[in-house]
Amino acid sequence: MNMKKLQERPGSALYPNPVMLVTASYEDKESIITLSWGGTCSSNPPYVAVAIRKERFTYNLIYNSKEFVVNIPTADLKESVEFCGTKSGKDFDKWKECNFTKEQSVEIKTPFISECPVNMECKLHQIVELGSHDLFIGEVVVLHLDEKWKDEKYPNLLTYVRGIYKTSK
Repeated sequence: MNMKKLQERPGSALYPNPVMLVTASYEDKESIITLSWGGTCSSNPPYVAVAIRKERFTYNLIYNSKEFVVNIPTADLKESVEFCGTKSGKDFDKWKECNFTKEQSVEIKTPFISECPVNMECKLHQIVELGSHDLFIGEVVVLHLDEKWKDEKYPNLLTYVRGIYKTSK
């Protein structure tokens, strides 16, 4: 079977991407950013990476605090995910606007989102300067996982495919 392939200009075409809500704080500022460029880098020690544009409000919060939390949302949080991905933390209190519950992290100062079934507290290990985005590599120092994941199937998670949110079910 021969399938005709289209040739497009070079770009990132690794799909689907995981959807993450990354929380960050520094001094009296906090924010939540929706990201889909990121993932696992190492299992021992555990590292995750997220790619962020330098002009984003959250970029400087992580850069200065040297920490962040990766929160994995479920499909029922799609509206909040879209809000956090299209509004700036400079202009909106995303915690309040999305009615998220702040949970105090164990090893870092940045809070995590209680409504997300997975939360990874990360201490910044390295920033890799790239082109349009820089890669923040964080060591996962604490993993929070909803109890129900122990005995049940994974909840309905979100992925991002060429500008569209998809669900895992």
